Amino acid sequence: MGQFTYLSDDTLETMNITPSDVADAIEAALVAKSEGRLHVAPKSAILPGDGRYMMSTLGVGDDGFIVVKQVTVCPDNPARGLPSINGAIMVLDAETGLLRAMVGANWVTAVRTAALSAVAARRLADPGSESVGFIGTGVQARAHLDAFAGMFPLKRIKAFGRGRANLDALCDHARGMGLEAEASDTPEAALRDVDLVVTSVTLNYDIEPFLDARWLKPGCFAAITDLGLPWYSESMAAFGTVIVDDREQERESPKPILPYDQVSGDLTELVSGEVAPKAGPMAFAFRGIALGDYAAAVLAVQKADATGAGQRVSG
Repeated sequence: MGQFTYLSDDTLETMNITPSDVADAIEAALVAKSEGRLHVAPKSAILPGDGRYMMSTLGVGDDGFIVVKQVTVCPDNPARGLPSINGAIMVLDAETGLLRAMVGANWVTAVRTAALSAVAARRLADPGSESVGFIGTGVQARAHLDAFAGMFPLKRIKAFGRGRANLDALCDHARGMGLEAEASDTPEAALRDVDLVVTSVTLNYDIEPFLDARWLKPGCFAAITDLGLPWYSESMAAFGTVIVDDREQERESPKPILPYDQVSGDLTELVSGEVAPKAGPMAFAFRGIALGDYAAAVLAVQKADATGAGQRVSG
């Protein structure tokens, strides 16, 4: 098998790869896909029960890489003292199939999700946005806060979450960035009168919806990372524009995020200028695509090759 590089989540955290770097890599990957230089398969998912959710993605590019990711969401893990999301990513040589790197999936999943939102927000959100409302206060909330803080003149956040430790940690992180932070008593209070919204509740198809898009002000941009599970389905029509990450993937999904006729376009169409946003709140509602994992993992491996980061392993 030869030698490959191991990049743990801890190592990836130290490599100074910014959310903007990943968003730029994703935009380049979207162009490559539209030109036939990047080939990706729709995400595959299995729900074996007990709230667990297994998913995998696959992408191959003309730049010489194959990226395969497997991630499992385990809702009971926090009670075990473990992250709820765990997995691994293989980066292989596209010509030989040999392993080039093993990459931590938790870092990639966090940053690529926030970066996908950033790509959409660059085109849909008010550039003067000053406030963010969070529903769910875990890893994705923090990743989105870091990404949005680099894009918008943020002044304050409001947050609602069921886990007090995560809620307090997110508010403390925001205050450390010089922002005002308020722990909201209700979901509605967190979403009213904010410029940006991020919903990232733990994936669980048994959840009872509790969010209403009609609470949002007309110019609001919502990044919906949790398959729309906490949103009342009948309220989704309140969004003037809804972008999904990939039309084909959404069309083939056995559990659509929303009725397909409410989809305004996908991320490739948005970046290429084929989608004209309509009046009303706007949403990027997505399940994650292989392209995002590909872009983030390849960016990390290329930077590791250039800087010597990571551990070299002989197979």
